[in-house]
Amino acid sequence: MIKAGIIGATGYAGSELVRLLLGHSQVEIKWLGSRSYVGQKYAGIYQNFFQLIDEKCLDDNMEELARQVDVIFTATPQGLCASLINEGILSQAKVVDLSADFRIKDVKKYEQWYGMEHKSPQFVEEAVYGLCEINREEIKKARLIANPGCYPTCSTLSIYPLLKEGLIDPNTIIIDAKSGTSGAGRGAKVDNLYCEVNENIKAYGVASHRHTPEIEDQLGYACGKEVLINFTPHLVPMNRGILVTAYASLTKDVTYEEVRAAYDKYYEKEQFVRVMNKDICPQTKWVEGSNYVDVNFKIDPRTKRVIMMGALDNVVKGAAGQAVQNMNLMFGLNEAEGLYQIPMCP
Repeated sequence: MIKAGIIGATGYAGSELVRLLLGHSQVEIKWLGSRSYVGQKYAGIYQNFFQLIDEKCLDDNMEELARQVDVIFTATPQGLCASLINEGILSQAKVVDLSADFRIKDVKKYEQWYGMEHKSPQFVEEAVYGLCEINREEIKKARLIANPGCYPTCSTLSIYPLLKEGLIDPNTIIIDAKSGTSGAGRGAKVDNLYCEVNENIKAYGVASHRHTPEIEDQLGYACGKEVLINFTPHLVPMNRGILVTAYASLTKDVTYEEVRAAYDKYYEKEQFVRVMNKDICPQTKWVEGSNYVDVNFKIDPRTKRVIMMGALDNVVKGAAGQAVQNMNLMFGLNEAEGLYQIPMCP
């Protein structure tokens, strides 16, 4: 059995990790870390785990944690994992970091967008970006995974095949995205109060959202050159889910069959990317509670552009589910182990 520890187990991504790992046949949860709830029963914080988990929350002592487990998940705010990790920890346990600390290879770029000094720049180059559908072989050999952000996962997987095949101009990409409120985390914030969110939709982080450089980096790797995008996220009044609608100019006249062939080339054998049938637009409800990403496209011959669409659950494939997928690859397990959840019905 793989012994697992979670730091940040009482956040939304952390609690989703607990839910998924409890149903994983090859994992035993040994450590539920939470700086805010040390000494409190975990099931007293999340009553859905009543009679399923009897343990109390522990602290974020990664040194001790590494001595007790095989894999550490850090579902923590930016900066914490980088401030705690060291060679001793990595020599004893694999680490899957759900924050942005190791996603961006340019440390100065990370510090500029996140407004903080990077505490472990020596591990940035080693860290593998954990987008399984693209970096699968590198993930298998890694000891430190930078689990991708929710917006970057949905955006990259929606756009990647057409960039990789040279069917779109990378300098014309515009991404419009919507997210449920769980994407902002569990901390109390006025902007996330029910009365502020209900019956409301708003753009935020316009031209400045911190996921922008992460998306640009991944799209740049796909086409082999620097990519600059317009990325505008919106907050919508639902608990979970991300919907991405991306636009780009085509590099040539194409048929539906040509574009579909590009998506099938990269995703036909993927377990968690579903390319929808013609003219079906992805919806967040169809992926809720699951590790699936639904993608599709629509060609607009009038403007010579293509509209690329994607939907995922931001706390599953956008966070905890992808982290479990990464762990499975790191330990040589079936990639889908513990992730067979069928999307929820209304």
